[in-house]
Amino acid sequence: DLSPSRRPSLSPLADKKVKMSQPEKSAKSGSQKVRLYTKGVVLGYKRGLRNQHENTSLVRIQGVGARSDTGFYLGKRVAFVYRAHTKKPAVLKRQRSPNKVRVVWGKVVRSHGNNGVVRVQFRKNLPGQAIGAAVRVMLYPSRV
Repeated sequence: DLSPSRRPSLSPLADKKVKMSQPEKSAKSGSQKVRLYTKGVVLGYKRGLRNQHENTSLVRIQGVGARSDTGFYLGKRVAFVYRAHTKKPAVLKRQRSPNKVRVVWGKVVRSHGNNGVVRVQFRKNLPGQAIGAAVRVMLYPSRV
């Protein structure tokens, strides 16, 4: 009998409680830092029994457990941030010097299944090393 307490976890975000923290105060100014993204995990590629389609990745978003909850995230931007071996011009404006950080951008296109997984199409297909890695699901563009 595999009850929910004995069942092995299939994703790093499963069975974790989402803890909301207070916004941090910035040291330089009195303004508060606001995180503009939600964490997610790449589960793999869209696939059938024999074929996989690398142009669409499956992502589990933290705190989303049902298909009805995915509607808010449709159209949102997704960023896969990784470190490369060679330095290139910076992608973040606050870091002007060349660094090893790279970003692959994508967009949530639709839901997948009934458990809150979404399909994301990236501008360049994600590499196989991205499976199981963290992504940032940005809270923009807003449709509200």
